[in-house]
Parts: sequence; C-alpha cells; structure tokens
Amino acid sequence: MTPLVRLTAIAAPLLRENIDTDAIIPSREMTSVSKTGLADGLFAGWRYTQVGGREPNPAFILNQPRYHDARILLGGPNFGCGSSREHAVWALAEYGFRAIIAPSFNPIFQGNCIRNGVAPVILSAEAIAQIAALDTDVTVDLATLRVWAGDASWSFALADEPREMLMEGLDAIELTLKRRQEITAFRAADAARRPWVYLPA
Repeated sequence: MTPLVRLTAIAAPLLRENIDTDAIIPSREMTSVSKTGLADGLFAGWRYTQVGGREPNPAFILNQPRYHDARILLGGPNFGCGSSREHAVWALAEYGFRAIIAPSFNPIFQGNCIRNGVAPVILSAEAIAQIAALDTDVTVDLATLRVWAGDASWSFALADEPREMLMEGLDAIELTLKRRQEITAFRAADAARRPWVYLPA
C-alpha cells in the first residue's frame, strides 16, 4: 500500500447518515473478487440515472466538476454500516479516496479502511458541517493527528497500530513481519525444545 502521512485535497461532502456498504458498492457491481475494476460501481445507485447504467446523475456530488478530484470524503454517522463486504473500501480506494471523515464508522468497515490504506477519521458532526461549509482544501495529517480546513483545525484519535499501518503503507502481514527477527528466534528456540513438532527441512 502507498503510505499515507499527510494529505491535502478537495473534500466531497456526502453528509448522509447510515451510508451502508450496499450504497457504496451495490452487489450487482461486484463481478469479481479483485480489488480492481470497482471504481465505476462506486455509489452506482446514486451516481447514475438508471440502475445498471452509466449516465451520470448531475445532482450527485461526485459528478459535480468541483469534486472530480476529491480524495477526502465527508460522511455522516455510522458510515459503512450494513454488510462486511471489503469491496466497499476497495471501490473507494480505487476511485482515489485516501481519507473518510465521519462522526462514526461501522467497526468492520473501519478495520477494512485501515487494511486498505484509507484513513477513517472521526470528527464531530458539527466539525464536519463546518468543513463542508468552508468549501476549501482539507488537510489530514496522521503524524500530528489533526485536520485543517482554512484557519480552523481539529484533533482526532487513531490507535498506534492502525496509524503505523497507514503511515508506513503496511497490511496486517507486513506489520507482523516487522518482527521477523523475533519470530525467527522463537521458532529456533521452540524447535530446539520440541523438535517433533517440526517437519524435517
């Protein structure tokens, strides 16, 4: 994954409550188990005028020229609720989003974000409304755990391990392999104690 330390970008306001994973990527748009080829189906039910079609709905926020290059998404409470489909985050990431700012996230969706290089940033609904009203570039900084928009800024919390994964571009396996020397030393010591557990080399 590409490390994410500091991001400054346009933030698209999609301030709806309970945006579920089926709204993010409808099941009809999930035609493979690959992480690619999903961006066109992102928010397909809202983004296009007809089910299964590709005629843009001009009223939808991502179809407005101002937000074509948005890399930050502003959402409402309980973002990513519904099913646990990881395709939802894959679609967001492939489209180009690297951070989602919302008052709360479904825990499974939040974990999927971290494992796929998308920062789930929790701010109050009032702060998010203020960011949306400012209509300016937004900066998300994982090093300082702050969000800036205009002259205003807000702090947010992120546990050490998710922060490390995002800032260093690590998935769960790569995070574990940072302790490769300890793992190798444990295996060697354990093989000496219990040789019968290990197959011959």
